Amino acid sequence: MRWSLLLLLVACASSSSSAPSGDPLAAFETVRSVLQHPRCQNCHPADDTPLQGDAGTPHNQNIQRGPAGTGMVGAECTTCHGAANPPASYGAHMPPGTPVGWRMPPPATKMTFVGLAPKALCEQLKNPAHNGGRDLAKLRTHLDDPLVQWGWEPGAGRTPVPTPRATFLAAFETWAAAGGPCP
Repeated sequence: MRWSLLLLLVACASSSSSAPSGDPLAAFETVRSVLQHPRCQNCHPADDTPLQGDAGTPHNQNIQRGPAGTGMVGAECTTCHGAANPPASYGAHMPPGTPVGWRMPPPATKMTFVGLAPKALCEQLKNPAHNGGRDLAKLRTHLDDPLVQWGWEPGAGRTPVPTPRATFLAAFETWAAAGGPCP
């Protein structure tokens, strides 16, 4: 009986260590690690060229953000990116898709994730002038966008975001509930 209770306590302690601790700065570190993963950074580059792959190389075919974030005329994102990921049988490195249409943030609110220090990323994330006019509650709603959710199911040949989505959302909510403090 004592051993089973001890094993239960150890299991509970180890499973809770991956959950946000309630510390908003630790929670932001979880948020930062997700936002600066290739699945997010590829559409949030420092310039107008989207990135691709786990290495974050410039997108083939000289693709550019365009005036609305959906590519340039004649080379819109949806020219290659469909409404869903293609079947794995198509092979790796086929253009992925999502039902809401592939896109980047528009040029006025680029939301750059590449190369930013944690404090700069945090400040940009909270700034409505840089995040599409969103407060923390609207940012949380944005995390339910199918294109954001795609990062956890990116299709054949792509590494998904390693932090479980539920852990990421809990960390975001912990950070936001504290007012979004920056490191």
